[in-house]
Amino acid sequence: MKVAVLDKNGKDTGRKVELSKDVYGIEPNNHAVYLDVKQYLANQRQGTHKAKERAEIAGSTRKIKKQKGTGTARAGSIKSGIFKGGGRMFGPRPRNYSFKLNKNLKRLARKSALTMKAKNKAIMVIEDLDFDGPRTKDFTAVLKTLGLENKKSLFVLGESNNNVYLSSRNLKGAEVTTNSHLSTYEIMNANSLVLFEGSLEGIETNLSK
Repeated sequence: MKVAVLDKNGKDTGRKVELSKDVYGIEPNNHAVYLDVKQYLANQRQGTHKAKERAEIAGSTRKIKKQKGTGTARAGSIKSGIFKGGGRMFGPRPRNYSFKLNKNLKRLARKSALTMKAKNKAIMVIEDLDFDGPRTKDFTAVLKTLGLENKKSLFVLGESNNNVYLSSRNLKGAEVTTNSHLSTYEIMNANSLVLFEGSLEGIETNLSK
């Protein structure tokens, strides 16, 4: 699959790059994508939720009424969850939501996500660029020339570039990552995937292991 290389002004440079069929042209596995996205979102959860149960409520421990003869249900503690001010029954407890997936499945999920974007023609390749400093207006200008001003977009760098990252940080719809940190969730969450020319080799190397 050949894709034209654009410059930062959105103009065709006259060059084309070949996207590997082993990465961008496989049979997508929807379930692998689902599991990888599910894991990513699960790992974002803090799991610090907690509600007090009856053993943790401050209150009297005396038996509130005699066992028999009242004509109502027996009750042994004012801290029971059936009374106002009592503990919560089966309330949330702190827990770890993360789970493991094997590397081959995660690799398949990322290749499936890239293939989906390629089939939908949502991938563009641009020349590597750098800014003199972290300026949001410079990154906004790039978005405008590429026609991505009002779209969710993911820019994939070949290597970490602080100026490009900081220039995009204040923009709600734009995300910047590197080929080594590319995730299935980020790919699927973006409407358009913008690959810097220097990231292509790294992506194919990481996903062909």
